[in-house]
Amino acid sequence: MSDLPTLPVTFRPGHTRAILLTAGVVIFVVISGVAMLLEQLGPGERLSFVVTGALIFWVLAQLARVKVVADESGVTVVNIAGKRRLAWAEILRVNLRPGDPWVFLDLSDGTSLPALGIQPGLAKQRAIADARALRALAEAHTAPPGGEDQG
Repeated sequence: MSDLPTLPVTFRPGHTRAILLTAGVVIFVVISGVAMLLEQLGPGERLSFVVTGALIFWVLAQLARVKVVADESGVTVVNIAGKRRLAWAEILRVNLRPGDPWVFLDLSDGTSLPALGIQPGLAKQRAIADARALRALAEAHTAPPGGEDQG
């Protein structure tokens, strides 16, 4: 299949990522600036403002780190709370149904893994194209060798 993306390929929600990281920086700067401008605050209180801003930035950065990385040997799914490596054979189906917040991978162990790196929130057509590309890659890597017909 010549329409398959060149591996390795990384899928991530670019617009969402940019918004989250920008918001994180702005929030950190504003909260830290307020801490420095309020003259009645002591050093400990100022520090608590800065730490709060840093924590908010960290949370937004965790939300922005989601991605799906496909390479020759499989797929790495990086979600908010963790990372999981899958061999191509473990992925039975790549689903992005209307109304889904992100792609779901149906796995050979009977479970479903959300892949937050492909989400239609702000860029629906991009997410659909990415889901199709990942589906095509999964199908190409789990097809019988040589494309032989099993029937």
